[in-house]
Amino acid sequence: MKTSENINKTCNELLRGELSAIETYTQAIEKFASNSGDGPLERIRSDHESSAASLRALIGELGDEPDTGSGAWGGFANAVEGAATLLGESPALMILQRGEEHGISEYEEALADENLDESVKELIRDELLPAQRNHLIELERCKTQAA
Repeated sequence: MKTSENINKTCNELLRGELSAIETYTQAIEKFASNSGDGPLERIRSDHESSAASLRALIGELGDEPDTGSGAWGGFANAVEGAATLLGESPALMILQRGEEHGISEYEEALADENLDESVKELIRDELLPAQRNHLIELERCKTQAA
């Protein structure tokens, strides 16, 4: 049974994942990216910012308040920063890839939820999931270049 409470809960969970990704990429960029402002990590962070904005707008349309923080997901950003500091760029990129893979599984799980509103599923199918999959490709290129 579709309830607005369940739909909003799912949307806010997805939003917290995007907010964590923004935090994580911000830290990775500070550690590794050039100052050009248009490198692959900056583009991926920008995609996550767009995804977060889309989720915020949808949550508002559904009549709820979007979450403002990453919650427990915020610890992921700290893990990337620690790995980057201790182990270098390539292991940090692997952790970023794991985060993207986790995000994909979260979106796929939401798509499989028969109680989720079709407008949410449409956003996931048309915008959020394709971006997430492209991030994996981009991170693989980064790892190849870092090697």
